[in-house]
Amino acid sequence: MYSSGLKFGIYPLGVAGTPAGLAVGPRDDYEQIQLALKHLRGESKSLLSRIYLVYTGPADSEEKLLSIVEKYVRLGLMGDLVVGSLAPNIEMDHWLGLIRKIIRQYGSYIDSLQITNEPNLTFMDGSNPNILPLLVQGVIAAKEETQAANVQVDIGFGSVPDIGPKVVPHFWENLAELGGEVFVDSLDYVAHNFYVDVFEPPLSLEKIPASVENLLRRFREVNLKTAGIPDSIPIRITENGWPTGKNPFTGKDRSYEHQSEVLETIIRTVYKLRQELNITHYELFGLRDADSSKDDLFHQFGIMRDNYTPKPAFYTFQRLIQELGI
Repeated sequence: MYSSGLKFGIYPLGVAGTPAGLAVGPRDDYEQIQLALKHLRGESKSLLSRIYLVYTGPADSEEKLLSIVEKYVRLGLMGDLVVGSLAPNIEMDHWLGLIRKIIRQYGSYIDSLQITNEPNLTFMDGSNPNILPLLVQGVIAAKEETQAANVQVDIGFGSVPDIGPKVVPHFWENLAELGGEVFVDSLDYVAHNFYVDVFEPPLSLEKIPASVENLLRRFREVNLKTAGIPDSIPIRITENGWPTGKNPFTGKDRSYEHQSEVLETIIRTVYKLRQELNITHYELFGLRDADSSKDDLFHQFGIMRDNYTPKPAFYTFQRLIQELGI
């Protein structure tokens, strides 16, 4: 049940979400992306590509969304697929139909399907007042469809730490009330996005392991228990990273070298806790900067610059995949 190593993944594209919209820059170069992923995983390790599909409103027809899935399947970048909803007026039948069609048409290309990205964050999926029914019924429908289609696709849902003023209040209690046995039995994992030493005043490198451990223990021992989700359901770290550029709290540069040190510290801490807390995956955000010419944190999360030249963290992540990955 508990893995001997971590399965690694990475967000391979350039566009990054922010509280105020999207951070964008030069277009994605898919040949460079494939080459970078090949270098990272080497000859023997796996490396999932994490792709986001977000329903934002009536203009997002089923055909349009399915064409996005088709594009990344064709490019060989489909691995861990996230389907989220920021639109309050999506009809349940449309939502469930989209999920079922994704599994039916593309299930053989997908390792896992995450229903909602950050449903307990008020400016992300949690801004949708109907997100909990979409989450619960989406997970159940997805599991039913994998069984009907006889495909192996792991089904889960997303989350963030329940810290700060931007989290949805009573999310885990409400999920417990709405979820139930069928919902829990349909889960193969719960995804967790967290960032340490990014959106708060800076931490010393020595304090980062304790911060990571506290967040992950609270998630396993408080949040998931509150929701009635047992320890046997694995945790996947599905977004984690540390940007270069200007620190918004100090105005000082976040150096390429320190990015490498922080990421190694975080990943080794996750690895140390993997068996005790049943953590199976670590997925990095992300491969490249949205725009390396802009020094705010949302444009420089990459372990490569926007022209696909590596930062030191690229080689660190490569080495950790080879050492700790499966």
